[in-house]
Amino acid sequence: MKIRLKDNKVKEYPEGMSVLDIARDISPGLARTAMAGEVNGRTADIRKKIYEDSDLKILTFEDQEGKKAFWHTSSHILAQAVKNLFPEAKLAIGPAIDNGFYYDFEVDKPFSTEDLEAIEKEMTRIVKQNLELSRFELPREEALKLMQEKGESYKMELISDLPEDEVISFYRQGDFVDLCAGPHIMSTGAVKAIKLLNVAGAYWRGSEKNKMLQRIYGVSFPKKSQLTEYLNRLEEAKKRDHRKLGKDLDLFSIQEEGPGFPFFHPKGMILRNQLEDYWRKEHVRHGYQEIKSPIILNRDLWIRSGHWEHYKENMYFTKIDDMDYAVKPMNCPGSMLVYNRKIHSYRDLPLRICELGLVHRHELSGALHGLMRVRCFTQDDAHIFMLPEQIKGEIIGVINMVDDFYNLFGFRYHVELSTRPEDSMGSEEDWDKATKALQEALEHKGLSYKINEGDGAFYGPKIDFHLEDCLGRTWQCGTIQLDFQMPERFDLTYVGSDGEKHRPVMIHRVIFGSIERFIAILTEHFAGAFPAWLAPVQVKLLSITDRSNEYIHKLMDEFTKSGIRAECDLRNEKIGYKIREAQLEKINYMLVIGDKEVENGSVAVRSRKEGDMGVIKAEEFKGLLLKEIREKAL
Repeated sequence: MKIRLKDNKVKEYPEGMSVLDIARDISPGLARTAMAGEVNGRTADIRKKIYEDSDLKILTFEDQEGKKAFWHTSSHILAQAVKNLFPEAKLAIGPAIDNGFYYDFEVDKPFSTEDLEAIEKEMTRIVKQNLELSRFELPREEALKLMQEKGESYKMELISDLPEDEVISFYRQGDFVDLCAGPHIMSTGAVKAIKLLNVAGAYWRGSEKNKMLQRIYGVSFPKKSQLTEYLNRLEEAKKRDHRKLGKDLDLFSIQEEGPGFPFFHPKGMILRNQLEDYWRKEHVRHGYQEIKSPIILNRDLWIRSGHWEHYKENMYFTKIDDMDYAVKPMNCPGSMLVYNRKIHSYRDLPLRICELGLVHRHELSGALHGLMRVRCFTQDDAHIFMLPEQIKGEIIGVINMVDDFYNLFGFRYHVELSTRPEDSMGSEEDWDKATKALQEALEHKGLSYKINEGDGAFYGPKIDFHLEDCLGRTWQCGTIQLDFQMPERFDLTYVGSDGEKHRPVMIHRVIFGSIERFIAILTEHFAGAFPAWLAPVQVKLLSITDRSNEYIHKLMDEFTKSGIRAECDLRNEKIGYKIREAQLEKINYMLVIGDKEVENGSVAVRSRKEGDMGVIKAEEFKGLLLKEIREKAL
């Protein structure tokens, strides 16, 4: 059989060679670091045997899917350690996640800090045993019997829910066996560094109706130095936690009267308004028309859009005049109604409609997290209605906007393309055309991208933008989705050049994603030290004596009239104390003003970034700052 490798070289191997065998043939070093394989675009266990011509990538810890195989094995080590120490514990699920792994357990009492320390120690002992992981399969009845003998009721439920034709596989390490589809690394000995991070409650299968389980989170690495580096980053992330900084800088709060419903304070509103003002100017520049749709709309609309059937459990409801209404979880149906208010010609397209729309979605209380996960948020939505031949050009236009936005904040990003899922709507011809248009747009822009096979929305393929912050963490924010379903459901039409009615193609897209979540990301990315154009307070004027107060008030008035956001500190405190306080408040510039500065019409400038910048004329400083704000400098 012929195997095409990552570098496009083609090698011949006997049928039945495993991914690991091929890795050994390429290089013993590669075989030692191999975690999994990617066979014809699908992640595969390193033990998988190949019997036909295939494309193959050997995945190491440097690859995200390689990491996940490593972390998946670590979750099994965690489960084995818990069963060794707490034999009565019942196993639920234990997947790899984007930054480590977790495992859910049913236990009589919650795990304590001391329990976590003991479990981590037991995991280290299992690692030292270097237990080989082996995969085996069982018929459904035998699989159920095995789990029943072990008292694993959650595993029995999972097996019962599998399709009849699904292969039921298990992995064994020593005397521990777990139901699992894989993939896994070869043995426990490769996991050189482990840290259990915390424990939290989690409902079985995410439903409040089910039992609350104990979820242990952890992370692991092939080298101890990698764990040290990770823990240092984690410590830095704690310092940058937007919830702490939001309180310290008086940006926002979550009150007990409204869990998941954030309050923005005056300084937080300045930051928010700067983002929204920039958003509006850019959308006008790119030919968008802004709308505002109602927050509450009737049941018939949500039935038509499909949300009543597919999204009801995440929605909030009310009654008006004995009729059912819903608080909108998404802005799209409102845009449909605006489009449908009149007849459109092909000459009107593309039509770009944008909206900063407040939406409400029900989130479990345990999932709420500052501004990152809330129950109401503002999406920077846009919906583009176009002719089929305009798809590629409009996608390129959106990509250009996303690039401009993210570069403004200093974010790098990577792109993923998600293709047709099994439960998709629409014809294969439409899907092929749409997917090809997305690919051509990405290639036109010279963007490399990862393909997520079958991970598109049911109504069309999509491009997702994952931005990277200063700590290397990634956040999925922007998305471009092609939709054939909504124009059909809402009977959207335009009159073509032939005089007949046709169905437009539609794009859903966001760039910030959610204003609230983007503010959280920005706060952590900049550690609250925002660029001058975003900063709630750009300048603080600090008096040395009362004699300078009149001059400071005059400067404050001039700055305010020029659009500079300034505050003054006229307290009878030592100047060093005032400077330290202003630095803690992350003020961009501190202007120290004493008798000399009053006499010369100058200011002694201290920059948050550069420290003492010396004494300059007040008018010159004002000009420099206005230029920095105008250019939106980082």
